[in-house]
Amino acid sequence: MRIVIVNGPNLNLLGRRNIQIYGSEDFGAFLERLRAEFADIPIAYFQSNHEGAIIDTLHEVGFSASGIVLNAGAYAHTSIAIRDAIEAITSPVVEVHISDIYNREEFRRQSMLKDVCHMQITGHGLDGYREAIQFLIGDASAKVI
Repeated sequence: MRIVIVNGPNLNLLGRRNIQIYGSEDFGAFLERLRAEFADIPIAYFQSNHEGAIIDTLHEVGFSASGIVLNAGAYAHTSIAIRDAIEAITSPVVEVHISDIYNREEFRRQSMLKDVCHMQITGHGLDGYREAIQFLIGDASAKVI
């Protein structure tokens, strides 16, 4: 079993960007704790601000990973290309949003990815990544949102 977390644009600024919305924790520190919590499951990580790099990564891991946790950031609202990449791969994908996109600006309320992902988790902060991994490994305690 291998899980891959793919983060999109501006998520490299977690802990410094819009702290009131995204929190003050750096993703690197959170990832260390996540890897410790799921020590028996390899968790790979990729982040890019570039749509093509995200698509290339989905293509590279999307036929071998046990599951993909994807926070495509703003691309979730705009990218048919990322949607098509998810639809083309065989690994299950869980879409994660740190904030509750359905209680934000109107343009954020539509996800181009939702219906090609196995699940969507929104508004649970960084814990959404943990919930996504629990879902992907079949943990019965995972919250299905």
